[in-house]
This record gives sequence, C-alpha cells and structure tokens, in this order.
Amino acid sequence: MNFDFSDEQKQLRDEARKFLAEKCPPKAVRTVLDGKEPYDRELWKGLAEMGFLGVAIPEAFGGAGAGHLELCVIAEEMGRALAPVPFSSTVYLAAEAILLAGSEAQKQKWLPKIASGEAIGTLALFEGKGNPSPKLIKLSATGGSLNGVKKPVPDGAIADFAVVAARTGSSGRDSDISLFLVDMKAGGVEAKSLTNVDPSRGQAELTFNNCKAEPLGPAGEGFSIISQVLDRAAVLLAFEQVGGADRALEMGRDYALDRIAFGRPIGSFQAVKHMLADMYVSATLARSNCYYGAWALSTNASELPEAAAAARISATQAFQHCAKNNIQVHGGMGFTWEFDCHMYYRRANATALSLGSLSYWEDALIDRMRKKNAA
Repeated sequence: MNFDFSDEQKQLRDEARKFLAEKCPPKAVRTVLDGKEPYDRELWKGLAEMGFLGVAIPEAFGGAGAGHLELCVIAEEMGRALAPVPFSSTVYLAAEAILLAGSEAQKQKWLPKIASGEAIGTLALFEGKGNPSPKLIKLSATGGSLNGVKKPVPDGAIADFAVVAARTGSSGRDSDISLFLVDMKAGGVEAKSLTNVDPSRGQAELTFNNCKAEPLGPAGEGFSIISQVLDRAAVLLAFEQVGGADRALEMGRDYALDRIAFGRPIGSFQAVKHMLADMYVSATLARSNCYYGAWALSTNASELPEAAAAARISATQAFQHCAKNNIQVHGGMGFTWEFDCHMYYRRANATALSLGSLSYWEDALIDRMRKKNAA
C-alpha cells in the first residue's frame, strides 16, 4: 500500500508553497497581528483564484472536484506560511458540514460561494469552556428560531454564514442536538470579537436572539454529524500543524548553522543537536500519522475515527514541541517580537485547542480503540 502523494499532488504542493511564499511572507502575517484587519483579504482572494478554497468541493458546486488528498497538501502549506485567513473555519468545518448533511439547495447556495471566496463560513459549537459534548450545548432551537450564546466561534466575527449546533429536546440524549444553517447577514445574531493568543486566527462570541435558521441535516442527528465533521477537520488541521512544525524546525536548524558562539556554529554543540533531533523525530512521527489519516479521509475508510485522533494527537504535540524548541534554539533573541518564532508558538497553542483539547482526543482514541477491539 502506497501512502505517499502522487507526482501531481506534489506538484500542487510546490505551486501552493511558491504562491504562499510570494503572497504570504512573515510580513503579511505581522500586518494582521499588528493591524486592525481581521484577515488578509488579498490573500483570501488569491487563494480563491488559485482554486485552493474549492479543491475538495465537487465541480457540480463550483469547486475543483479534486479531493481530500489535494486539500491535505494545501493545508500543510497553509500551516507552513501561517496564512492569516479563515481557511480552516470555512473549508474544514463549514464546507465539510454542508457536504455531509446539506440539502441540494443548501449546497447550491453556499458551496460555490466558498469556492469563489465570496463567503466565509464557520461552525458554532462551543459554549464556553469544555470539549465537544452534547451535554454542554444549551443554545435552544424552537420554531425555527435560535436563542443562546456560542463562544469561542472561529472567525465568527467575519463569517457570512454559520453552522450552529442547537438543543431541540430535553431527554438528555445525543438525539436532542440538531444542526442549523444561519445567514449571518439576515439579523438576529450579534458578533463580538474575542481576544486570543493568535489574533491572525480570530475568535468571536455569537449571541442569537430569535434568530431565524434553517435545519441542516436530519433532526436529532446533529452531534453525529458534528463528530464526523470534527474527524475530517482533525486530519486537515493536523496537516496544518505538521506544516508549521516543519517550518519551525527549519528555522531552528538554519539559525543553529548561522549563529556563531565561542568561535563555532551553535549547531555543533551537543545540546543543540539533541534538541533539533528531537524536533525532527516528533515532526516525522506526526507526518506518518497524518498520511494514514489522509488515506482514511480520502477513502472514507472505517479506520477514519482512529486515524483522525492519532493524527490530531501527534501533530498537536509535534507543533507545540517544535515551536517551543525553536524559541530555545534562538535563545534570548527568540523571545523578542522582532523574530518570527513567537508567531509559530502562537499558532501552535491556538490550534491545539481549536477542535477540542489534546486530552479530549487522547481519550477519544483510547475509547475508539477499545470499542473496535471489543467488536
């Protein structure tokens, strides 16, 4: 079984890397960090023109119809460049939810807009602290109207539409949760930006007050759909994290070769060598798990739940490890605003919580393996 990408997919990766190197240098990321713009609008437009936003969306809905392997390739490059755009919220979460559960009319309305860059989407799941759980969803849906608060919502302040998880029953079962599609421009919802560790990936609090919404997917199957969306997003975000980990490793390696101390490159000292070697091992292990996840995602294999959790765990650990050690290799300079190390450290910690904590995915992997072994 060949788990490597094809020559065409590698060519796509090279094109994406070249495009992002030109359109998304560290200076562009800093512009969003330091400025008032919530994301890089020109980069978002360029991604749409390159066809990257719709790479996994079928041609019938305005996309490229390539597939999830191609999306994994692009996700890795987005992570390397720390692209300050609502890519993960729109493509990994909102688009995947509509592809999985949307009606023909909903797909025709929103998927072409995502592919063309006209619409930004998000998934409104969390309601404060805690990991994904139907018990923590309090926002209610009655008579087609939503009432309650969601936070943090990725890119919620700039989203054009949102997939919202809401409670439609009081039995205490998972079947009490359903999904709804909300047009953020239609009224009844108020967005408030939240402060977070990585301002280049915004978070918001959404308050729904008798907000009109249309059902997305069958009633009572909301959390089942969310679980599938989270597994898919976990693989895609893991590729972003691996891309970031690899770039942090490269930054540390290059600095260790250039920085001279006591008449020799610091990379020649054993302590620095070991640090870089550990970074390489963690990034390589994560890549192996991500490739397995990519195969499971692209083939819709029964192993996807386990593969997604494994990819998510190893990629989260690798990115945090490499981002932290990159700062250590740079020494005192690595802690300063002028160096780019902190941008990778910010993104590493932000992505570590975006789909649920590391412990959530570790528990999920154990639970899924036990159930599979017992079957």
